Parts: sequence; C-alpha cells; structure tokens
Amino acid sequence: MLVAFSVTPLGTGEEVGEAVAEAVRVVRASGLPNRTDAMFTTIEGEWDEVMAVVKAATEAVSARAPRVSLVLKADIRPGAVDALNAKVESVERYLSGDR
Repeated sequence: MLVAFSVTPLGTGEEVGEAVAEAVRVVRASGLPNRTDAMFTTIEGEWDEVMAVVKAATEAVSARAPRVSLVLKADIRPGAVDALNAKVESVERYLSGDR
C-alpha cells in the first residue's frame, strides 16, 4: 500500500519545519520506500508497518506541540510492487508520448 500523509504541529507558531523534520526523520529511519515533497510524505509497505511509521511520526511531532493535525490518504492495492515509482513513471510515459 501507499500512504501519503501530512502531520502538522498546531499551537507552536508559524514555523513548523523543525517539528515536521522530526516526522520525516522517523519515516526515513523506518527503511520503507518513501518520498517527501512540499505537502506530503508518501510511504510504501504493508498495512501494519506503514501505519506504525505514521503513528511514530505523529508522536514525534506531538512531542513538540500541544496539538497535531494528521491528513492521510491511502492506496491499497494488493500485489502492487514499487508503486511509489511506477505510478509516477506511468504518468511520465504519457507526458512524453510513449504509451
């Protein structure tokens, strides 16, 4: 499965980068395939392992903030392999005219 999530500290002021970095650190330490962009971090793996990482990342942010917002989107597709890259590569093929 792929899970895209965003965890945001609330009640800490405008600067959230340091707390968000703690969440990303947890994700990267997990060893699961992942990608972070300006809005979300996406992780690929099995249900239990991915959700454990999301929970740990959320806890890392909540250790720095009195309140936390979590947004999560999941693509659950049994048997999919390397979906983190394959989905993007498929779109890029269409954009280049190669189908």
